[in-house]
Amino acid sequence: MAVKKILFLVGDFVEDYEVMVPFQMLLMVGHDVHAVCPGKKAGQQVRTAVHDFEGDQTYSEKPGHNFTLNADFDAVNTADYDALVIPGGRAPEYIRLNPRVVEIVREMAAAKKPIASVCHGQQLLVTAGVVKGLTCTAYPAVKPDIEGAGGTWCEVNDTFTNACVDGNVVTAPAWPAHPEWMRKFLVVLGSRIEP
Repeated sequence: MAVKKILFLVGDFVEDYEVMVPFQMLLMVGHDVHAVCPGKKAGQQVRTAVHDFEGDQTYSEKPGHNFTLNADFDAVNTADYDALVIPGGRAPEYIRLNPRVVEIVREMAAAKKPIASVCHGQQLLVTAGVVKGLTCTAYPAVKPDIEGAGGTWCEVNDTFTNACVDGNVVTAPAWPAHPEWMRKFLVVLGSRIEP
């Protein structure tokens, strides 16, 4: 399997599982993974939030772990990366206001590099203008954003465990979809894991 260099875009109150689990999964299979946050450097941390589905009208939110960044945002050159991962949570809502974040997403999409985005991460795809003509899923509250930006909605299943692939883009509705989302992302990456 060829090692891929993968970039994660995060911010404070990124969803805990949506950053921790895929980051560790991709490291575990042997990829080189860098997590960056606007305004922060390697060694600094972002706070995470745990979103859960407890029967309320929307997800609940609790404090998560601190997540340590391992690369500097200001040093990101998209030409150095093979793929992009965008976790959800509250971070995408405000990091999309950073012009360089949007530029990174646009550059990766224009280069047709694999992109994995989950939950509210698709807010970055919308802001970057890359969902037009794309079929994708997300947390259901993001459906109007996707459709308003010219994307086609891929319905979320009852357990939030499905993922959608359209070309080089793999999307999922929330952390319960990690097994399907990461499995499909590894296929798009060209990574082959054999028992």
